[in-house]
Amino acid sequence: MTAQPQQPPALDVRPDHARPDEARCDEAASAAARPEQADPDAGADAGPDPDRDGARPARAGWQPGDPVGRRRFARLARPLDLERGGVLPEVTVAYETWGRLAPDRSNAVLVLHALTGDSHVAGPAGPGHPTAGWWGALVGPGAALDTDRWFVVCPNVLGGCQGTTGPASAAPDGRPWGSRWPEITVGDQVRAEEGLADALGITRWAAVVGGSMGGMRALEWAVGRPERVARAVVLSCGAAATAEQIALYATQLAVIRADQHWHGGDYHHLPAGLGPRTGLALARQMGQVSYRSEAELAHRFGQRVQPDGRYAAASYVEHHGHKLVRRFDAGTYVTLTLAMMSQDVGRGRGGIAAALRGVTVPVTVAGIDSDRLYPPRLQAELARHLGTQAVMVRSEFGHDGFLLESAAVGRIVATALGSTG
Repeated sequence: MTAQPQQPPALDVRPDHARPDEARCDEAASAAARPEQADPDAGADAGPDPDRDGARPARAGWQPGDPVGRRRFARLARPLDLERGGVLPEVTVAYETWGRLAPDRSNAVLVLHALTGDSHVAGPAGPGHPTAGWWGALVGPGAALDTDRWFVVCPNVLGGCQGTTGPASAAPDGRPWGSRWPEITVGDQVRAEEGLADALGITRWAAVVGGSMGGMRALEWAVGRPERVARAVVLSCGAAATAEQIALYATQLAVIRADQHWHGGDYHHLPAGLGPRTGLALARQMGQVSYRSEAELAHRFGQRVQPDGRYAAASYVEHHGHKLVRRFDAGTYVTLTLAMMSQDVGRGRGGIAAALRGVTVPVTVAGIDSDRLYPPRLQAELARHLGTQAVMVRSEFGHDGFLLESAAVGRIVATALGSTG
């Protein structure tokens, strides 16, 4: 049997004040935000190299028996029926909190991470947390997500590899799900988050905030569950996956699946070093190019060759590929990428225009002007159908700007939450 994690009571929502060094943008988080060290969707990597720990299986991410860190765990009260068919009989959601929950539970804000992020939105790297908080500058006393006012909740997404049930988790028979893991959608992810809200006794979020894949889920909350959210802040995403995004994501998945150690997804029991590390690293390299702008890459690297003979731009993407395999599960990368490929807020709702025009809660839409993965035209489309105007952040960082432009993004979030009653 798989060892069970040592974890706090599943429904413990007692006040959880973050220490000052966890609530503010500390030196580690600040370093993670510098362009030369920034990692899309997460902070600077500090995790162990699985190749050097042969006792661990061929997967990365949080595993039962690892330090829990700031995580808490909620087991959903009922099985999770999936949009594409099938059911997950048991789902555990790992989450972290900052601030104090009001007696009437009216001040809870749900923050949703992107593809390779996790529940650790703020705080330093350390035991249980291989990366510093990915939005540390936005969470804390007096910050955009002011923990003197708001009770901030950030879960690891369904299908994740940082404590929430995903492909590397034990199925009811005790073996990793692996190839048996079902296809999930953005809607399924939100249903799991709704189960977390139920477990915490939160009937209505004061706001749901997210960027990229997190923005997709924030939008889904506003469209599909308006009675459970007072406001949504949707950053750096669109209403549905585009053909170009699908083509890019499909190529990344093909590279992972072509790795000789993929084994159809059933690699989790293998010794360390025998998982699809090469495929995952290459997929990340492709993704990394799309996360940044052409102008920034040209400015930073150009055709410069390093002393070791490698192009600096090539070294940069290789570095990010190697970093990811130390902390992320390939099966999670596949299932979450598939969810983004199938994103369509209009599915089953009469199309995108009808779905968005029927939204009854205020939605703030924002994007990065140099984003080529989720370009500004997608936010403009969202805003037009929602009857609002998209806010554009000027940045050279491309898609990663929603993580790196902390001051500008913080002002957008603070303005949106300031108008939340």
